[in-house]
Amino acid sequence: MVDNDNKATDNEAPVPAQGTEPTSPDTPISEPVEQSPSPQTFGLWAVLLLTLLLTLALGAAGYWYYTHKQDNNQALLETQQNQQLRMAALDEENRRLQQQLASLESSKAELGQAVNELMATTESLRRQTELALGQINNLDGHRPSDWLLAEADYLVRMAGRKVWLEKDLRTARMLLQNADQRLKELDDPSVLPIRALIAQDIQTISQINPVSRTSVALALSGMISQVENLPVAAYEHQVDTGSQATSEVSDSVSDWQQNLLSVWDSLVEDFISVRRVDTPIEPVLDARQEFLLQEQLKLNLMQAQSAAIGAQAALYEQSLQSAMKIVIEQYDLQNSQVSGFVSSLQNLLTTDISESLPTELAAQKPLQDLVDARVKQAYGEGALSL
Repeated sequence: MVDNDNKATDNEAPVPAQGTEPTSPDTPISEPVEQSPSPQTFGLWAVLLLTLLLTLALGAAGYWYYTHKQDNNQALLETQQNQQLRMAALDEENRRLQQQLASLESSKAELGQAVNELMATTESLRRQTELALGQINNLDGHRPSDWLLAEADYLVRMAGRKVWLEKDLRTARMLLQNADQRLKELDDPSVLPIRALIAQDIQTISQINPVSRTSVALALSGMISQVENLPVAAYEHQVDTGSQATSEVSDSVSDWQQNLLSVWDSLVEDFISVRRVDTPIEPVLDARQEFLLQEQLKLNLMQAQSAAIGAQAALYEQSLQSAMKIVIEQYDLQNSQVSGFVSSLQNLLTTDISESLPTELAAQKPLQDLVDARVKQAYGEGALSL
């Protein structure tokens, strides 16, 4: 490519400068004369240089502006993101504050309601206090018999609790007697009907069976623990002495059968000898059968114990009769321990465990009504609700 350019350059004819005349071929070529650059050419170069500098300056400025713009955009984007995060945080904080404000408003409303209720309660207590103070101030004008009446009512209530909850009949009877004594101290004829009812309650409690079912249950528990020590009845060897015939032969013809038997026995005794060995006779029950017998006896005793606690007289008697039958049929009655066990069963069979408690005391309701009437008369309608 360079060679071609050089050849093309060499082939090109020199162009004559403007203002000179072309030379003919015959005219000899004169050597070029060096000329100094003109001012117009210098200015052109200055313009070109200035243009180049301006272009470079514009390029540099554009590059600087572009890079600076990118940095500004990145910073602006980060600033916007930070602002969005801050706005989100502010929104979250605002929601939290709104919730706290709503909670405070609710608490304020509840507190206001509680204050109102407390004020109402305080007012009610104030009225009750004033009423109680007024009643205390009026106590000097009332009869001391009211206290004796209230004490008698308390004693009758306690007697009822002793009867139904603790089954303590003795203490209940004493409490009723003390209540009757308090009413007697009143010297008030209006309480005579109540005293008659108290006497009726005392008589009713006195007629209740005083047997302690707990003591009966404990006695049965002790007998249950002794069952395994009772000896079982042994086999009894029955000797039929009446069937042994005498060896003597009678002269009567009517005794021919007995005479024949006597002759036969005498012949047998000559050829057969019998030797008797007396050894202890073992029980006819094995260990398993004896264990089952003991468990059956224990079961009947435990049923009687449960019936005694529940005051079930029919089941109690039936269970003891079954236990008595087992002991008589299966155990050695000649043994002192067995005979004592049978005696204990007989004593328990004769023990009456039936119980008929009154559903209520006859004097309790009338006495309570009398006390309420006295309180209402002395302190007014509101005293009964205190």
